[in-house]
Amino acid sequence: MQTSTKCEVLMRLKDKVALITGGASGLGQMDAELLAAEGARVVITDIDDKAGQILASTLNGLFLHHDVTSESDWQRVMNAVTEHYGGLDILVNNAGIVQVADIESTSLELYQRMNAVHNDGTFLGCRYAIEAMRERGGSIINMSSLTAIRGYPLVPSYAAAKGAVLALTHTVAVHCRQKGYPIRCNAVLPGPIATPLALTVIEDASGMGQPEDVAQMVLFLASDESKHVSGAQFVIDNAGSMVGGEA
Repeated sequence: MQTSTKCEVLMRLKDKVALITGGASGLGQMDAELLAAEGARVVITDIDDKAGQILASTLNGLFLHHDVTSESDWQRVMNAVTEHYGGLDILVNNAGIVQVADIESTSLELYQRMNAVHNDGTFLGCRYAIEAMRERGGSIINMSSLTAIRGYPLVPSYAAAKGAVLALTHTVAVHCRQKGYPIRCNAVLPGPIATPLALTVIEDASGMGQPEDVAQMVLFLASDESKHVSGAQFVIDNAGSMVGGEA
């Protein structure tokens, strides 16, 4: 009697269609790579066309240029996803920017720009994802931040925008439940993670989390394993915020 030693790979997202905004680098890139490895058909959107196209080609996915602050861009992207793959199962609202400036140094222009990318972009993503998912079901994953629930004086505009993302997540989750839509909506709140974006703010990467730490949570929320999880927020910081640290 022969015993097979070959292990079947569990494809947790087999044939699901996943759209990751800001997916060309950093956390978005890791999300795209992990979701693709688990069987998802990934759509990467970004304003960095070169990096996005290279990554999409390596993952056998689709790249689309996308300014998340533009409603017409969202309409074009969602139409392209539907045309190419027939629908959408997973949205990761990941696109983001950050700039260091305390409250006294923050201009109204900077504050509004930060809000446009994070808050407006996430709002538009949620709105169009609900339209695409309300019959077939799906998962919306919004990238908030530890700054949404703790005071980080060097990034007030970023923190305020991420706080809005968290509040929006809660309202979207309740809305979908009340409407009877089979859509989950959750927020991920990373602490300091060693990405190029974070390292523009934090010089010392020791003790920081890695992009894969966040991507594993995104994978869980994207998969059917989280089918009864909605309206939740998940802090990824190795308990740093509980002991008074920042990581």
